Amino acid sequence: MKIGIAILGSTGSIGTQALEVIIEHKDLFSVEVLTANNNCDLLIKQAKKHKPNTVVIVNQAKYNKVNSELSKLGIKVYSGQKSLEQIVESENINIVLTALVGYSGLIPTINAIKHGKKIALANKETLVVAGDLITKLSKKYGVPIYPVDSEHSAIFQCLVGENNNAIEKIYLTASGGPFRGKKAAELKTISKKQALKHPNWSMGAKITIDSATLMNKGLEVIEAKWLFNLSKDQIDVVVHPQSIIHSAVQFEDGSIKAQLGIPDMKLPIQYALGFPCRLKNNFRRFSFFDYPNLTFEKADEKTFRNLYLAYRAMEKGGNSACILNAANEIAVEAFLNDKIGFLNMSDLIDNCLEKITFVKSPTIEDYIETDQQTRLLANKLL
Repeated sequence: MKIGIAILGSTGSIGTQALEVIIEHKDLFSVEVLTANNNCDLLIKQAKKHKPNTVVIVNQAKYNKVNSELSKLGIKVYSGQKSLEQIVESENINIVLTALVGYSGLIPTINAIKHGKKIALANKETLVVAGDLITKLSKKYGVPIYPVDSEHSAIFQCLVGENNNAIEKIYLTASGGPFRGKKAAELKTISKKQALKHPNWSMGAKITIDSATLMNKGLEVIEAKWLFNLSKDQIDVVVHPQSIIHSAVQFEDGSIKAQLGIPDMKLPIQYALGFPCRLKNNFRRFSFFDYPNLTFEKADEKTFRNLYLAYRAMEKGGNSACILNAANEIAVEAFLNDKIGFLNMSDLIDNCLEKITFVKSPTIEDYIETDQQTRLLANKLL
């Protein structure tokens, strides 16, 4: 039988590339569920091509348009946040690919785990916000979490076959973004147009801004802690402008294993969906002769303070990373709407980390409350 896939966030960068992977392996995978927040036109186009059992358009104002186009094809159409959270319970789903942006991925992922669905995780914020809860649920329900981020996929691939060999350290690589090497004085007048030009990757607006501020790497550091059960001192960030080495693992004997390849998210998506098999594909191959020089630098946490703030939140624990994430989402949205400067995003996040009440052992209700309170404070501080 084919493996049934639900793609939460099918109209985004990860979602669209996942559909390309599935088309290449239509004998192995079937598209069962597609969801979108607002982009109903692309959702309709995807559904007509891939014929899922069900689609969800979260924006309820767009339900009628989607339903009128798809219901006549026998495709069930639902709308609203609750539908997004509940659709993962469907019996015909084997793997849930969470490609949602930000905090919105948390509750659907929790529900999918509770219903025994394997998770292909592209929504790093889920583990950032509630890593302790998610990892405990994963163990309780015996549900594997396969990382889709290129860096975490690289670590995951390096660990396969190592059994109980202990990790001494991991190295998460970062391109450095469009402003690598610049100092704070040069970043004061950065525009969103400049920040949206990533040198190596094609991504959505939110993650592109996060890459420019190095918050994306900070979130990945926290995600890595939970995925691989690591301490702060076991996770190093290395700036690698060519984005060829996607990350590396150093073992207790000093040996380092790294995963290399051209910057293409389809490979980690395919690896997560097909694990433990490596599926044949026609993706462009890497050539050493195209990249004769691979370089490495230290990350500048003084200029790009978001990375420092992420390490600080991870070390403090509790609900600190939840505060960090919520404040960052408000800061990025404000920057994209020309309401705040590039460097002021870090100021806003730092302020929220100082002022929101710390909870040492949060429950899911605490995470939800923390997220709401942080967003209220961040908007007030703007």
